[in-house]
Amino acid sequence: MYDHLTVVTHPLVQHKLTLMRDKDTSTAGFRQLLREISQLLAYEITRELEMTTRRIETPLCTMDAPVLEGKKLVLVSILRAGNGLLDGVLELVPSARVGFVGLYRDETTLEPVQYYFKVPQDLKDRLVIVVDPMLATGNSSAAAVELLKKAGANDIRFMCLLAAPEGVARMKEAHPDVPIVTASIDERLNEQGYIVPGLGDAGDRMFGTR
Repeated sequence: MYDHLTVVTHPLVQHKLTLMRDKDTSTAGFRQLLREISQLLAYEITRELEMTTRRIETPLCTMDAPVLEGKKLVLVSILRAGNGLLDGVLELVPSARVGFVGLYRDETTLEPVQYYFKVPQDLKDRLVIVVDPMLATGNSSAAAVELLKKAGANDIRFMCLLAAPEGVARMKEAHPDVPIVTASIDERLNEQGYIVPGLGDAGDRMFGTR
């Protein structure tokens, strides 16, 4: 579909996604599944991290062993639902710096409204991974990436659970240099801007607020 888009079709990812789509899955179950699937998606989005070697002593000999190179990466959660993906990725990369972008969608215009922005310094020297479960209209995601670029980030990747074709196209138009990793490209958006078939509002299902 797009050269900047990766859909993770691993059986475990697709199985867990189906459980999350089920409206009868509990809040606790949804939250746990989101944490698990985020780690599987993180495996894919960090595949190209730069490596170097470090001399170590194993119990048997000395060797030059592979380790990550460069400054620690930055994870940026688009509040509030992004925190569900953030927690899982942090378990894999506990040394990562963390930032937050607060955006909500105006229900009339479907345009993003910013209310919070706090990220680490020196973004220009770090890989920045933006996490948000849903790439729907793409307006909030594009706005978040724009804020990060203005803050100095120049190596950004976007990780989401579900994407709509409209959101993928919007991100491609606004930020063609930002790769996207997702578990599924769903059919479309409905009149309210929700992904169909989707899984409802990820934040509400994760936090039990509806």
